[in-house]
Amino acid sequence: MTMPRDRQAEASDDDLLALYAQGNRTAARLLTERLVPRVLAYASRLLAGDRAEAEDVAQEAMLRLWRAAPGWRSGEAKVSTWLYRVVTNLVTDRLRARGRRGGGHLPLDAGPEPEDAAPGALAQMIDGQRMDALGRALAALPDRQREAVVLRHLEGLGNPEIAAILGVGVEAVESLTARGKRALAAALQDQRDVLGYEGR
Repeated sequence: MTMPRDRQAEASDDDLLALYAQGNRTAARLLTERLVPRVLAYASRLLAGDRAEAEDVAQEAMLRLWRAAPGWRSGEAKVSTWLYRVVTNLVTDRLRARGRRGGGHLPLDAGPEPEDAAPGALAQMIDGQRMDALGRALAALPDRQREAVVLRHLEGLGNPEIAAILGVGVEAVESLTARGKRALAAALQDQRDVLGYEGR
């Protein structure tokens, strides 16, 4: 399968992966640019903001995708769904290994660095505190609840795709998400004033 360069950017993930399997470097670059930011953000959220470890996870997930490319069966699963599932499994393995080594608590990095057009210093500080609080609250959730909440509310995926990623039914996703949201609300309730949510 060949495709003119100008049309490759509009190609589906499946098509780009098939082109990569045939040795097309442009397809690999486009697919990397499309997928890596998403899986990196997802891994970072599951790892409580540990950017370095999230980068390792994203890199390993992409390597697995490249290895799977020659045997990829188009139409069986979305590339992004498959990749999210790989990231979920890699993160779960890392968290379990940390637990066995006694390092159950993950370090929290500061919130994302502000961009040039960011709001004033006070707003940036409040946003950083909110991100830190959310990161701590997410880290305290059981793994499956955290995964479901991040995929639904931060990654914006629908329940059927989340179910495929986590290997559970849609009803289980709904339950995990609801329990996770309740736990987050309870964990953040006493910090509303500090985080600038007074009166809301």
